Amino acid sequence: MVDTDAAIGYVVAHGDPVERARLSYLRTGQPASPEIIDRIAGGQMSEGGWPASADGQVPSVDATCFRLGELDDLGGLQAGPVAERALHWLATAQRPDGTWQEHESLAGEAPAWAMPGDPEATLYLTSAAGFWLTAAAVEIDSYQTRGRYQNVLTSAAGFVAAQIRPDGTWPSFLAAGWHAAGLLHQQQYFYESSRVQLVLGERLPDMAPADVAQMAAALRRVNLGDDWLLRNARKRLAETQRPDGGWDSNEGPVFDVNITLTALRACR
Repeated sequence: MVDTDAAIGYVVAHGDPVERARLSYLRTGQPASPEIIDRIAGGQMSEGGWPASADGQVPSVDATCFRLGELDDLGGLQAGPVAERALHWLATAQRPDGTWQEHESLAGEAPAWAMPGDPEATLYLTSAAGFWLTAAAVEIDSYQTRGRYQNVLTSAAGFVAAQIRPDGTWPSFLAAGWHAAGLLHQQQYFYESSRVQLVLGERLPDMAPADVAQMAAALRRVNLGDDWLLRNARKRLAETQRPDGGWDSNEGPVFDVNITLTALRACR
């Protein structure tokens, strides 16, 4: 079993104020204070998104999805103005063909999964943006009105579904898979979503701990993932947890606390 007490201790010892607030929300459901939300909102651009770097001049799809994940861990997707602006920008940034791409000016600094114009990056960003709009719709449906972002999500899901190969694989990065599965299921592409989940299950033994945590947390976030897949994901997280209670991120030690929080969300 995952040692949740050790994981909690790791976040308390090494996390910044935002990360400790995320831990508090995961444990108690208590929304973050306005001061914590303001820390995240500090880098938000007037358009509603966040830049890829501190001195960035244009909002980034990838960075905005990351910040929405932080806000979600703070209970901030329900009705907060910070999330509202971000979601609105994300929806309006969709391209006519249903996809998302980063602005061409980011080509010189973008990582492979966000490279403007690259087909693999386009599928990943479309899956990720569609996933977070889906997560927000699931949340907002409980508080406001149903059907928000529906046209955007319908267009995104149609594009993603067309990219899924007959064997359930997809021509993009691993993380595109679990984001796509959540988006497709919520848009009633049940067959395509199930095929993707089967492939994720087959790849699970070879996944890095960070990928396992992100996959399990994402599928749970939209009430998806069969018992076998999530049970085996938790087993692998237990096997890869470090003695200090944390997990290794794929981006270096600076993101280890973030991945540990993601693992806690997957296992709570």
